[in-house]
Amino acid sequence: MRKRYRLVIAVSLCVLATTIGQARAGFIVYRNSLDMTLMYIEPGTYTMGQDDGGDWDERPAHQVTISERFLLGATEVTNAQYEMFDPSHRVERGRAGLSKEDNDPVVFVSWYDANAFCQWLSEKEGGSYRLPTEAEWEYACRAGTTTPYHTGETFPNAYHKSQEEAWSPKPVSLAVGKTPHNKWGLREMHGNVEEWCSDWYGPYRPESQTDPTGYTGGDFKVTRGGSHGTQVAYLRSANRMGTLPHDKSCFIGFRVVLANVPVPDAPKEKPQAEKLQSPPVPLNQRDVVQQIPNDCDKAANTNTPFFRGPIEYVKILPGSEGPLYSRHNHDPALVDCPNGDLLAIWYSCRRERGRELAVVASRLRVGAEEWEPASPFWDAPDRNDHAPALYFDGRHTIYHFNGLSGAATWGTLATIMRTSTDSGATWSKARLINPEHGLRHMPVESVFRTREGVLVLPCDAVTGGRGGTAIHLSRDEGHTWSDPGAGRPAPKFADGATGAWIAGIHAGVVQLKNGRLMALGRGDNIKGRMPMSVSKDMGQNWTYSASPFPPLGGGQRLVLRRLKEGPILMVSFAPRKQGMLLKSRDGAERRVYGMFAAVSEDEGRTWPWIRLVTPGGPRRELDGGGNTGRFVMDADHAEPKGYLAATQTPDGIVHLISSKQHYQLNLSWLRQLGPVTHTLTP
Repeated sequence: MRKRYRLVIAVSLCVLATTIGQARAGFIVYRNSLDMTLMYIEPGTYTMGQDDGGDWDERPAHQVTISERFLLGATEVTNAQYEMFDPSHRVERGRAGLSKEDNDPVVFVSWYDANAFCQWLSEKEGGSYRLPTEAEWEYACRAGTTTPYHTGETFPNAYHKSQEEAWSPKPVSLAVGKTPHNKWGLREMHGNVEEWCSDWYGPYRPESQTDPTGYTGGDFKVTRGGSHGTQVAYLRSANRMGTLPHDKSCFIGFRVVLANVPVPDAPKEKPQAEKLQSPPVPLNQRDVVQQIPNDCDKAANTNTPFFRGPIEYVKILPGSEGPLYSRHNHDPALVDCPNGDLLAIWYSCRRERGRELAVVASRLRVGAEEWEPASPFWDAPDRNDHAPALYFDGRHTIYHFNGLSGAATWGTLATIMRTSTDSGATWSKARLINPEHGLRHMPVESVFRTREGVLVLPCDAVTGGRGGTAIHLSRDEGHTWSDPGAGRPAPKFADGATGAWIAGIHAGVVQLKNGRLMALGRGDNIKGRMPMSVSKDMGQNWTYSASPFPPLGGGQRLVLRRLKEGPILMVSFAPRKQGMLLKSRDGAERRVYGMFAAVSEDEGRTWPWIRLVTPGGPRRELDGGGNTGRFVMDADHAEPKGYLAATQTPDGIVHLISSKQHYQLNLSWLRQLGPVTHTLTP
């Protein structure tokens, strides 16, 4: 061992005793040339996970043996230590008001950055530095305890670093080594910042394991320990988090392991830990045929009015608490697949702000009458995966867009994109297309391609109920993206005014035949009506005016899309109390309530074809799910609110889903009652 390595014997010479208990009690400490303090962790066996009171992915608790001694950093790697490897990182200090000082943990580092630091340190020191495995991390955090925290059943205030759920991180001191250590001399294992582990994330196995190293691949690398700006329950020893390995945020740092430390009388050869293969494939990806069956490849008679529904597509067992949640299912996206299937995705959670929020899916297989039960689709562990969107290019590729939070809530989202070329049977690795966590990155289910081949991805520009929608553009099939309104002052939405982004959140966007973009959104109302935004320069500038439609409210999101036949379809909601008065050409009047569809044949100047989205029939009660709940449907009452998504299949059928219900209709049905005028006058 090189002379510059120093072995520091703490407390007294008794720590040199050979028993494990004495060694741990005395804290045999190792320091390297970066003045990093590492603690000896002796082999042992413990129960990994938490069956009672934990999250679903902490089960089943199972026995794990750590067979070799290793050294683990007493604290997280600091700014000063990391910047000896990468001096350019200094510009990241103080972002979000955090981690400014030398002795603060380094943050805004990806898993790849942390791994590169370990490789650099190994070469510099002549040792074998790496990130801890998830099993090593939990073993060291517990330090022989079996309680939720190494402090016992509760986590004292002395350790807290702004332990609350917040829209954005709050400045707080993160200096390492300032809180009491656990029984093995390790500090800040609970909280401060999350810590990268070497493992790919995946479900636990029930059998006993020795030195497990996780799965062979996946989307997410494990992080452990929780962080500032996080509720205390997520700081437990057993709690699991994770994110994309390229992700960087103010919540994640790391500590290092020095491995291959000799143990007296240890076997010379140790069996290699078995890498776990890929987790089980979810139902929505199983047995996906790649061609439309011959008996289903039939063109519909588009001249005959067609309507079917509603039927429920959200099927989750009552009492489900992960990875599917029966409590709240909302914000859907819908796509027709190249093989003729329909694929719906949405988020499932206890609370919309919660870390448990995950994206789940259901498939309506071509020729089937019923949707399959829901199954997991995409879930960064303990991240709020807000706002999914889907788009099919009409040829062979399905795109999946999603928000990825830094923590809980949808206040600090990055945007990811995945693709599938086999009707959703498999997906590419998720890629960060908007890697910074912040505003303007929450996808809206209104993705389309312009005639010029530009992909348009709308994203809410704000986190609240008003403030507008940004658009992101890709001219190279999604490889690179730009935001034409980024960095410009927030618009003042008024009739005739112009601004840098769309009026109203959750906006639907279409391209007009003259090349301009037209959008309708929720909030930022003009003259008491839903705002309309038009851009003649591909989103650099928008002009605002009042649309003819009633404004949207909470729990409502519209659909705006061009039909294959040419007209533009808009689906929205009449005011809940006063409804909407429809008057036909013969003077007959009818007041309707709830979800209606409108068709324009003159590029949005007029909308003469308006119809309530209901099959009619006797009055009956249905479940709208999401924020809708129970509602009454009959000839004059349709679903009162919901987040809408729609796609049109090659046979001309428009498939429309709300937060729980699925409707099918065609253009002939929309035109069946003839042109009407509408008014909001009571």
